[in-house]
Amino acid sequence: MRIFESQIKPLIYAALNEDIKGGDITTDAVALNNDPVIGCAVTAKEQAVVCGLQVFSMVFDAAAGGDYKINFSVPEGCIADKSQQIISLEAKASSILYAERTALNFLQHLSGIATLSNAASNALKGLETKILDTRKTIPGLRMLQKYAVKTGGGENHRFDLSSGILIKDNHIKLAGGIKKAVEAVKKYYSGLNFKIEIETADLNEVREALEAKADIIMLDNMDSKTMKKAVGIIGKKALTEASGNINMENLRKIAEETGVNYISMGCLTNSVKPADFSLNLII
Repeated sequence: MRIFESQIKPLIYAALNEDIKGGDITTDAVALNNDPVIGCAVTAKEQAVVCGLQVFSMVFDAAAGGDYKINFSVPEGCIADKSQQIISLEAKASSILYAERTALNFLQHLSGIATLSNAASNALKGLETKILDTRKTIPGLRMLQKYAVKTGGGENHRFDLSSGILIKDNHIKLAGGIKKAVEAVKKYYSGLNFKIEIETADLNEVREALEAKADIIMLDNMDSKTMKKAVGIIGKKALTEASGNINMENLRKIAEETGVNYISMGCLTNSVKPADFSLNLII
């Protein structure tokens, strides 16, 4: 997955405007009469998958007007060890101080997601089950968060409501049942690009989803025993996705016990711990 400057420039400018729209009183006071070109280094304080180097650099494009030099010691998507230098940069002191928090916020957040995604993917090594993200993302950051999941080794579920068909419990209630919901979708949308996924809460709904010829059946908030039965009922007639109350502690166990094709985890994006990186001036 690639990210393009045109997609994230508005986000970067909004983030910088949020932080420095009134200027930086402290930096301006210290650097007003003496603003030398100096170096700085970003260092990992813990092991983490590095993600967001392009965004980090683009923050300095905006804050320093492109007047800086940057070098990445750890490539995008690779693991930085504790105490390892990730980035070295030279710019005017004021540019570094103006941009450092915004640049680090992006880098740490995306690296945290990539690190967790990598851990989840590694937890499923040797199994056919794949890890998926969800739409449980921070508003405005979805594209970057999903990019970070992919960078870490996970897979992306639909990006937005228009990029896939997922008939959830509320759609089913509104339509008056699974069959009617599927009929409504097929009547409204006759495109060839999307598979139909149906969320199910019990085995009866699983059977209804099969009768409606679902392509993917989500097994939502079911225990492992029920999911295993559901996978047996579904067989090769549809793909299966486990969702709800899944974390790093029970991830592999669920995959091994149920044999689902996919496991989706909202925690990859909605409650991730940022990677612990620091930026220090070299004077």
